[in-house]
Amino acid sequence: MALLEVNNLCISFGGLRAVDDFHISIEKGELHGLIGPNGAGKTTVFNLLTGVYTPNEGIIRLDGKDITGHKTMEINHDGIARTFQNIRLFHQMSILDNVKAALENQYQYSLLESLTHLGRYGKVEKEMTARAMDLLKVFGLDKEPDLLSSNLPYGQQRKLEIARAMATDPKLLLLDEPAAGMNPNETKELMDTIELIRDKFGITILLIEHDMKLVSGICEKLTVLNFGRILAEGDTKTVLSNPEVVKAYLGDE
Repeated sequence: MALLEVNNLCISFGGLRAVDDFHISIEKGELHGLIGPNGAGKTTVFNLLTGVYTPNEGIIRLDGKDITGHKTMEINHDGIARTFQNIRLFHQMSILDNVKAALENQYQYSLLESLTHLGRYGKVEKEMTARAMDLLKVFGLDKEPDLLSSNLPYGQQRKLEIARAMATDPKLLLLDEPAAGMNPNETKELMDTIELIRDKFGITILLIEHDMKLVSGICEKLTVLNFGRILAEGDTKTVLSNPEVVKAYLGDE
């Protein structure tokens, strides 16, 4: 059974069919790319998968469970986490607290314990800190955990956003243009990091990306969108050599 199974997904805004008959099947542990020109509907697909938008038609199944129309928080609990094109960190919080914020739904203590720091508070906080530090270590962000996230270099802010998404313990991680704004060295580090978290944690990854070096370097399969419809799909090498893909996305060269 595929981890993610999407069939006949459609959404319209006014008279515009933004996504039309979208389908995708992603196996557990797969690293799958979703590419296409600007305005093709890629981020709209992510918004449909994460409950930001409710589809007009279609079915979304995660690990065999129908999650179509579920709210964003429910979908996160079901096992989908995401990052965004524009980094969305808590910039006035520390690196450590950014990750701990994503862990809060998995640990519980009462309001009274929170106010008095008694009861379960100390034990739970210690467990959350340890788990957050373990994640930060994977991303090489554990050296200065009390540093404000706003003081991190851009590439490390991207890594922190991925670490925070990972803290929700997802089955499927959606990365929306993770290499945007990165220099070549940062992009290479990011590629290594994405492969590391897939291999270390067994996470299935679907990513949107315009950097073809990254896409061809780590994605096993690709789905290409154009004007809200699938133009091509299959293994990465075959898709990137498809003349229609070259024409629509890579340009006629």
